[in-house]
Amino acid sequence: MKTLITLFERFERLDVRINIWLVAHSITILRICLGLVFFGFGVLKFFPGISPIESLATRTTVILTLGLFSGHNAMNFVAGLECIIGICFLTGRFLRVGVWLMAVQMAGAMAPIVLFPTELFSGPGHAPSLAAQYILKDIILIAAGMVIAATWTGARIIAEPQKLRTTLRSRVPNVYGRKRAHTPPAIA
Repeated sequence: MKTLITLFERFERLDVRINIWLVAHSITILRICLGLVFFGFGVLKFFPGISPIESLATRTTVILTLGLFSGHNAMNFVAGLECIIGICFLTGRFLRVGVWLMAVQMAGAMAPIVLFPTELFSGPGHAPSLAAQYILKDIILIAAGMVIAATWTGARIIAEPQKLRTTLRSRVPNVYGRKRAHTPPAIA
């Protein structure tokens, strides 16, 4: 039993160290990854025929800009916008500008769902097409952008790892070899 306790204590120390590292670095890693995604996909949009939703993106941009950008100029506009967003996130400079540009870009990226619903949900039983799936995955990018926006306004992640032993004691009364009265699990 003593070996089991020692194992739990070692795991707890490791868990605390990992949690502290994640708190210190995860937002920066998220910001850089988001920047890489926007910059990478933005650069690809400068080259005709590479993006699988080029036609859809072009038609959407034409509608949303009221014809100000059309054809390849529409794709260049979207490409430039995504590259600027990517650079803001990669460098960590002008994050406020990057987040606001991302909000505009994401509204445009999600617009085809409203503008072209029959085209995007044309599968069996109105299942999403491949283009719709490509668009719907942008929800993850929106959530990541919200985290970045929250940190630029002052939100912080605080390292308060829940101790493994405390959790185990509340759920498995005899793990430490002591008889304990039943303690209801803590509400997480």
